Amino acid sequence: MTTVSVVVPNLNGVHYLPTCLDALRRQTYPPLEVVVVDNGSTDGSLALLASDYPEVRVVSHSTNHGVARAFNDGIRVSGGSIVVLLNNDTEAEPTWLEELIRPLDADPGLAMTTSKVLLFDRRSILHSAGDFYGRDGMPGNRGVWQEDRGQFDHDLDPFGACGAAAAYRRALFDEIGLFDEMLGSYCEDVDLSWRARLAGHGCRFAPRARVYHRLSATGGGPMSSFFVGRNVIWVLAKDLPTALIRKYWPKILARQVSIALEAARHWLEPAARARLRGQVAGLRGIGAVLARRAEVQRRRCVSIAALDAYLT
Repeated sequence: MTTVSVVVPNLNGVHYLPTCLDALRRQTYPPLEVVVVDNGSTDGSLALLASDYPEVRVVSHSTNHGVARAFNDGIRVSGGSIVVLLNNDTEAEPTWLEELIRPLDADPGLAMTTSKVLLFDRRSILHSAGDFYGRDGMPGNRGVWQEDRGQFDHDLDPFGACGAAAAYRRALFDEIGLFDEMLGSYCEDVDLSWRARLAGHGCRFAPRARVYHRLSATGGGPMSSFFVGRNVIWVLAKDLPTALIRKYWPKILARQVSIALEAARHWLEPAARARLRGQVAGLRGIGAVLARRAEVQRRRCVSIAALDAYLT
């Protein structure tokens, strides 16, 4: 039987954890373990875990180190051959885990799977059917805000996995490394998907692995705008092969300029100012990112044409 560890990052999620963890208790495929990595919660999360969920393994940080660090610490202490990442503000259907790992059991060469993520309060509306990556350098969720009519149920080969509810072989981390903690939060899953694709590993969408997500329950706002503005640039600089940068740089530049102009037009809004600050931080910090680029690109074992085919 395949062993599965579920890693749940948490920051002041005391009101969300019971829904998430109770759903994990009801899984038809019981995980080997559930690991909650707490990023300095001050809302009683740790007391709740100790009193109501003694079976959960807890990794506790005194401060918030970001989602990438939480994922990595959970992966390091877990023992399953498959590691599943799950946001704390979710509710998984009872067959979610069984369906999520089914493709990995069926195909030993597959490295990661991604769930069908739907809105918690509007359960027929998609949030993600896996990740796409645009030729303009912008990542996104397939099907976001669309009514789920099964339109992606036979399109099983997305660019990458949405880290809100995704499964990864431990062997993948052994090969390409863990999440990049320099990114902190946001786009850390996109970066990992790029590194996996460069190394020749695919992703499978599991449409019957359904999970419901409270959007921005433990994030969002100016903070997310800053990190997205910064990290989109860093992922571009680190992961996109040179041939694709040369091919698509006009689209990439135009999109970044468009984002900056739109943010400038809404300067009075905190999220817009944060997005601009994020873009500036991305450019200022690009030297440290480029220092990692050579190592990432050295792992590429697939053709540029094959990678290009996954861009939208």
